[in-house]
Amino acid sequence: MNEQTKVLVVDDDFMVAKLHGRCVSAMDGFTVAGVAHSGTEALRAAERLHPDLVLLDVYLPDMDGIAVLRELRAAEERDPARPRVDALFITAARDAEVVRSALRAGALHYLIKPFNQAALQEQLRHVAALRARLDDLGEARQEDVDRIFGTRPPGSRELPKGLAAHTADLVERVLRAEPGGLSASQCAEAGSLSRVSARRYLEFFADTGRVQVTLRYGGTGRPERRYRWVG
Repeated sequence: MNEQTKVLVVDDDFMVAKLHGRCVSAMDGFTVAGVAHSGTEALRAAERLHPDLVLLDVYLPDMDGIAVLRELRAAEERDPARPRVDALFITAARDAEVVRSALRAGALHYLIKPFNQAALQEQLRHVAALRARLDDLGEARQEDVDRIFGTRPPGSRELPKGLAAHTADLVERVLRAEPGGLSASQCAEAGSLSRVSARRYLEFFADTGRVQVTLRYGGTGRPERRYRWVG
């Protein structure tokens, strides 16, 4: 991403907030806009800093994080010119009703403590990819909406002529099992496919935004294309 995603970290534990801030700062394309340790501080910081994303704990000393998110949404409704903020809950709260309330309040996702740094960074990458897709959309097609919300049932996706749903599902499973990404040759070997066939599906996923392509340089010759599932 060319622009930095500004993040407000909200957690009542000073050390935990510091750790989350370090994790955010270590990510390309992200910057810590501010840190808050209570719901009131979070609301004031959001109004002052206009973050793109809030990392929000449920358990805060003055009000719970879900109430904070509802207040943020209400403030956006009152002021249409106010920049919209996304929210990612990071909390030890495991009650299913709390999770449901967080989603209903408009959270993008919900991470349950404890978790490792890689899990948080993966969610941050997902947020960045989601925001980029939405920014690029003018008029959304159904396949765009399904991809963003992840609601299309398996096998129902629209595939170009010559691609099969069961093979697309196989390639997706292979990619999901390797968070670090794969080359076309590695994907072909893992899925018992030809390299040409694997490459066609990988490029289809890349074109539709579900796979991120990076180039790995080494030695002579053309750089190797690496594919990582982000959909």
